[in-house]
Amino acid sequence: MRAFAGLKRVGALFMVLIVSGLGTALPARAADVEGSSDHPLIGRYDGSEIVGYKTTEFDEANLVEAPFSPTSTNGGKGFKTVEGHITLIYYTLPQGRSTLEVLRNYEEGLKAKGFSEVFTCATKNGSCFESGQPEDGYLLGQAVGDPLSLPKLSDDYVHNWFQAGGRYLLARLDRPEGAVYAALYLGESSSGNVAVVRVVETKEMETGKIRVVTAKEIGSALSETGKIAIYGILFDFDKDVIKPESKPTLDEIAQLLASEPDLKLRVVGHTDNQGGADYNLDLSRRRAASVVAALVSQYGIAADRLGSDGAGMTQPIASNDTEEGRAKNRRVELQRDDLGGGASGGSGGVPANSGNAG
Repeated sequence: MRAFAGLKRVGALFMVLIVSGLGTALPARAADVEGSSDHPLIGRYDGSEIVGYKTTEFDEANLVEAPFSPTSTNGGKGFKTVEGHITLIYYTLPQGRSTLEVLRNYEEGLKAKGFSEVFTCATKNGSCFESGQPEDGYLLGQAVGDPLSLPKLSDDYVHNWFQAGGRYLLARLDRPEGAVYAALYLGESSSGNVAVVRVVETKEMETGKIRVVTAKEIGSALSETGKIAIYGILFDFDKDVIKPESKPTLDEIAQLLASEPDLKLRVVGHTDNQGGADYNLDLSRRRAASVVAALVSQYGIAADRLGSDGAGMTQPIASNDTEEGRAKNRRVELQRDDLGGGASGGSGGVPANSGNAG
């Protein structure tokens, strides 16, 4: 990892001072969106206004760390996936200030705080892309993330503010409590220039949050209501492969099936509303099928006792407007198949476990 390339000594101190708020969290300005603030390690370019703000206690983010393919703008080669506390801030930049000037100020400000440069690029000279050829700034805007899971900027998707070009900077600060990644996406458009700042403070996820539901509890809920929501079967983001930490929950389901040889179950997958409806429906079906496959192959449960289906995002049991609600909606539901089965709504019985299905 290389240190930031320093500017000439003349004027360098001036540029550091333009990026305000370094080392302290400044109070929100009158024009900033309610509840927002600068990140204390990053600050803001003087004269900018916060027009979008979101924090997430623990999640993952795909950050550009090397030239990427224009056909793969949010994952794959050229991207690094990091986990931790995430702060996402949208700034509108003052009129008459170029994205290059803003980038240089952030470089100096981050350097002063001990950050090291990981990667920087511009769309107009092709340095953001594997081909080395200039491409639309729109492609860098898409690399900010899935537009359906990001706050909008002036009621428009963020990538639409990268029309005329874009610049990017990824920097890292190593601390005893965990590394901090600062990703800066600068967009140029006919409506003005914007800065999207994403900060990921890596840390250990809080553990011990999942209580494994017992076979007895599952059986009781199925007897009383015919179904139960299961949150202890986990998947990687956007995938249908069951994570190893799901084994305790699968053990309990298999134990129930072994103790009640006449019991037949339908496994139904559910998602939150992030992403397209058709994609979520397919993902929920694939995840449910993976659960059935695991019970058959790993526990010897007869295949004719199990069925699978998916409801996608169509049957929420909580609001999708908050992360807590979305976590409740991401679930696997077990239904007694001799009671009609199908992807019915709701989640009767015990709210099994307190995690989520990925």
